[in-house]
Amino acid sequence: MPWVIKMKYRLRELRKEAGLSQKQVAQYLACSQSAYSRYEREKSILYAKDAVKLADLYHVSLDYLAGLTVRRDPYPRSRRK
Repeated sequence: MPWVIKMKYRLRELRKEAGLSQKQVAQYLACSQSAYSRYEREKSILYAKDAVKLADLYHVSLDYLAGLTVRRDPYPRSRRK
């Protein structure tokens, strides 16, 4: 699969497209800028709850965020309560 890319590139690409700084994204995730920087450099594991928040922030699917697909569209939310 030649289109599979590393998550760190997606995190940086999406953040820059949104016009956000690492500090702003870190504040959104309630972590430090240095902690978020480690996510972008893949020096720290991105927690699932933070990945979900980032996918929601950027309006993309988790698969896109992880570099597993080129399709950005988030999956439809379940109507179950």
